[in-house]
Amino acid sequence: MTTPTPSATTYPPAPHLGPAPQPAPARSRWWAVAGVIALLLVVAGGVAAVRWVRGGDDGPLAGRPRVTDTRAGLSYGVPEGWKHDAAQDEKLIGAFSSQIGNAPTAKSTETGGTVLAGRAGQAVPRAGLERATESAARSNAEFFFPDRPATLEASHATTLDGQPAHTAVLRIQGEEGSSRLKMTVVTIHGERTSFLLGLTTGAADRSVTEDVDAVLASATVD
Repeated sequence: MTTPTPSATTYPPAPHLGPAPQPAPARSRWWAVAGVIALLLVVAGGVAAVRWVRGGDDGPLAGRPRVTDTRAGLSYGVPEGWKHDAAQDEKLIGAFSSQIGNAPTAKSTETGGTVLAGRAGQAVPRAGLERATESAARSNAEFFFPDRPATLEASHATTLDGQPAHTAVLRIQGEEGSSRLKMTVVTIHGERTSFLLGLTTGAADRSVTEDVDAVLASATVD
């Protein structure tokens, strides 16, 4: 199972919320991961306090453990076969504060899935969520999959635990297969904006895509 290695540049949820991104490397760099997918870069900001709790009986991933990311102000479920490693959270670049990934299986050794959470530098008003989310999704696609064409497959307004949000989905084509990026940006109580970013890489595996979707659907405001 493989996952793309990001460049040293930190991409915020939307380009206008932080430093302008630098050009991506000329070609993508990949490394093999034996275990949980993680981004092994030195953190460039504060680390979130993450609590490991058991979910309730309702909603997506009911009854599954949950990660509560206090920096992002979000909580999300962990699908069966996925893992959270707090030590890896401390190595994330500053745009992200927590992550979970799926462990490899005998049936799926070439497909990887990961979900990351983080908080934006400033709040995005409801009217600006669509533009911010689509821009952020494309920036992250260039960050994780440099020099690969990305196509917007879906973009729609939604809510996350009653808060205004927007979700965008991109399909990224490459020699090693088709990858998928799904991003939800939410403005919480009009005071702060946070996001969840789901990535699926490698050979097509519907179960991994469904897991990523379930994680984003399970998110609540902490």
